[in-house]
Amino acid sequence: MLGYLKVAGVFILLAALAGCANAPSLVEPEAPAAPVDYLIGAGDVLNINVWRNPEVSLSVPVRPDGKITTPLVEDLQAAGKTSTQLARDIEKSLEKYIQQPLVTVIVTSFVGPYAQQIRVIGQAARPQALAYRQGMSLMDVLIAVGGITDFAAGNKANIIRTVDGQRLALPVRLHDLLRNGDISANVMLLPGDILVIPEGWF
Repeated sequence: MLGYLKVAGVFILLAALAGCANAPSLVEPEAPAAPVDYLIGAGDVLNINVWRNPEVSLSVPVRPDGKITTPLVEDLQAAGKTSTQLARDIEKSLEKYIQQPLVTVIVTSFVGPYAQQIRVIGQAARPQALAYRQGMSLMDVLIAVGGITDFAAGNKANIIRTVDGQRLALPVRLHDLLRNGDISANVMLLPGDILVIPEGWF
């Protein structure tokens, strides 16, 4: 009888472990081998400098349609390009008016393409969309949004992540991280993640 109970216990343990293996979980992703170039997005602010031509050098926002307009250059696509790619495109457009233009584009305010943003909704102090940065963690995002409100159910929060075309709700423990200092609750985020912070019921 004792042997039967031991065998039954082993089967129960194996079944539980198999169930855990299939459950979605947040695992820190491997860092990419090399940094990915930043892609300009709608809402970014660009500083465009045309060497020796201050009259066509300026700071300009990227419109919601992803384009910019500058002196001598109208409706040029900026979103989805690196700053270097955009600088070369501006040079080509300016060649009609300026001999051998040299253009530098610097992104001074970052939002990034929608697919690269981290969105925070619900009971954050300042819900907003953030530009993803390499190595961004849950703690980084919470600092950027000013933490959570007093009404937040922090340990019932989820990260909505799309994996292979499927949306997964991955639980996170914001209360443990912020109020108890449990660093094990700090996880890495990926571009496109949505942090949903529900309201607690009292």
